[in-house]
Amino acid sequence: MTNTSKPEGEYSSRDLEHDGITFEVVEEEHTREGQKVKRRGIYLWPNLITTAALLSGFYSIIASMNGEFSQAIYAIFLAALFDGLDGRVARAIGAQSPFGEQFDSLSDMLAFGVAPAILMYSWSLHDLGRIGLAACFVYTACAAFRLARFNVQIGVVDKRYFIGVASPLAALIIVSLVWVGRDFPELYDIREIGLQILNAVIIIAVGLLMISNIKYYSFKTFDRKRVPFFVLPIAVFILAAMTYNIPVGILVISIIYALSGFVTTFMARKNAVS
Repeated sequence: MTNTSKPEGEYSSRDLEHDGITFEVVEEEHTREGQKVKRRGIYLWPNLITTAALLSGFYSIIASMNGEFSQAIYAIFLAALFDGLDGRVARAIGAQSPFGEQFDSLSDMLAFGVAPAILMYSWSLHDLGRIGLAACFVYTACAAFRLARFNVQIGVVDKRYFIGVASPLAALIIVSLVWVGRDFPELYDIREIGLQILNAVIIIAVGLLMISNIKYYSFKTFDRKRVPFFVLPIAVFILAAMTYNIPVGILVISIIYALSGFVTTFMARKNAVS
């Protein structure tokens, strides 16, 4: 039996797109007229920012393993900053793509699902042994579930709300807790077994909030709306209060936002019934 090669010019588009040699990305996009077109390559700037977030998360993991907890904390905050920028840049320059959405989720998984868990385990929960390991794994698994659910619900749920705590906010709760504990060792002695168990309960609870059906305001439409002038002085006052002790301020605001979801969910159900 002989193999006959295809005459030149009879190769399908699929053969040319995936020839096994190049590293090109081919994806479908919708034009303004609603037509599907195939495009090669990726958008540089949004994906470069996402890569920076991925690097920050990776660096945080290495820093936590080396006991450099301050560097690990700063790296996760930097990843959160990059995570907020990449989507805005993509929307601003019209560079949204399926590749960018998937890449962003994978970056979030590392920076906000794995890195905070390793930080908490290395800082406090390693003394609990398998219990501490299990608690951190629950958080990481919940982050993965949260991101997977978010991906399949794009375009289905109301953009005004997040369903469950967003993974960056969950990471900020864990990171700010570690930061406060390091700044106040006389009040937060992690050598005490009671505080270690409390940290394990907190990281599990934050993980479960990520996969809950509690609604949280997303602020995605907030930047396009006008607000009363008095909102600005209130924001200035909050920022000024945070400067007194930044870690405590971030932790308090994160907890308030996490609890606000219960109020938002209650009000949404009340409006739906009425």
